[in-house]
Amino acid sequence: MAVATLSAQLRQRGFNDVTIEGVRPARPGSRFAGRARTLRYLPHREDLFAERGGGFNAQKRAVESLGPGEVLVMEARGERGSGTIGDILALRAEVLGTAAVVTDGGLRDAAVVAELGIPVFHRGAHPAVLGRRHVPWDVDVPVACGGAAVLPGDWITGDDDGVLVIPPSLVREVLTAAIEQERQERFIAEQVAAGAAIEGLYPLGDAWRGRYQEWLTALPHSEGGAQ
Repeated sequence: MAVATLSAQLRQRGFNDVTIEGVRPARPGSRFAGRARTLRYLPHREDLFAERGGGFNAQKRAVESLGPGEVLVMEARGERGSGTIGDILALRAEVLGTAAVVTDGGLRDAAVVAELGIPVFHRGAHPAVLGRRHVPWDVDVPVACGGAAVLPGDWITGDDDGVLVIPPSLVREVLTAAIEQERQERFIAEQVAAGAAIEGLYPLGDAWRGRYQEWLTALPHSEGGAQ
């Protein structure tokens, strides 16, 4: 399901602040959807990093606890001046079946991560380790990633257009409506390609609705048509 379609459906329901801004995929063409797990970084401070930055810290605990279909969402305050994840931890997340990693901070080993199977969305590549700017602090707490509030258990989805947060209570409703929207847009695109003008067609108006229903009925059942 396209993120642009889901965004339109969320906007119709009054949700305008559910985009994780400024992140892009390490590998163009990446797509994912899954339930949020969260990790929060604090700004670097020497005493705090000495206390909680080394060893099996919150960053490593978060990655090691991931399960199939989950999305690790990192709050890094938009700070791109050091990496928040690199190739080894991204590989570990992939092996664990994680759906994706999303960070509004930096990515280390960007070329290697781009070759992995797991989608990783980030704000920019940087060679430095996280201790230059961050202290790994909390796991599975509400976070702010790219200006969006993310709670553990939220539905997170992304593609080349960006990353969205969908409240769990809206997932079924939004997905159902988005499927219908994409069907209508497929019909509209076919008509436009055949030379039809967009007035009354896009968005689908009453004058075209009968023809849309005929088109829909003719679709194979696997594509949403009538049995």
